[in-house]
Amino acid sequence: MNNKKMPILDHFIELRERLLISIFVFFLMSIVCLNFSKEITIILQQPALGIKFLQLAPGEYLFVSIKVGIYSAILISSPFTFYQILLFILPGLTKKESKYIIFILTGSVLLFFLGISFSYSILIPITLKFLIAYGSDIIEPIWSFEEYFNFIILFSFSTGISFQIPIIQLLLGITKILDYKIMLKSWKYIIFFATIIGAIVTPSTDPVTQVIMTLTIIVLYFSGIVTLKVFKV
Repeated sequence: MNNKKMPILDHFIELRERLLISIFVFFLMSIVCLNFSKEITIILQQPALGIKFLQLAPGEYLFVSIKVGIYSAILISSPFTFYQILLFILPGLTKKESKYIIFILTGSVLLFFLGISFSYSILIPITLKFLIAYGSDIIEPIWSFEEYFNFIILFSFSTGISFQIPIIQLLLGITKILDYKIMLKSWKYIIFFATIIGAIVTPSTDPVTQVIMTLTIIVLYFSGIVTLKVFKV
């Protein structure tokens, strides 16, 4: 895009500036999220309505509040960080390469947030409903909020990463490693591996959640094939 060549030192200076800007935004978001950690905690507790949470160790809620603030700041500031990366690498790319990079990074961020939203609104409530109901007539469900928070984070981020499947397919297509025809022929193996991945990603033994996750992975895979066909790569 830019025919002017920059000295290597200027590249390092620009990279340092963009890193410092990204770190500054992250710290700014951390301060904001730490101030609203109570409100964020209430939002995280919504899928587990009716459950009583206990503080099982001194300062447990304090440390979890800090983790809530930091993870939230990472999540909120990540699009801006990717934007800074994009601004750094775009000048060294051709017009065609720039279009691909912009589409891939934008799609990756959107799919990741879509995966987290899907996990929070659909998968996690179904899983928690199963876990709460199982053995509720024998044992009263009283949970540690730290363990619950770890469960939510693991589930959400695993689902967000799973939603990167179309992006991986697009990269394979652009680099000519695999085309959509080969991917389409491999659908039987994908269903098998999707079942395994669905069981690994879902931290519970709930069959309903695993089936939904497996079907989601399959849909994402075929959507990647459609994308490759549309873009003819």
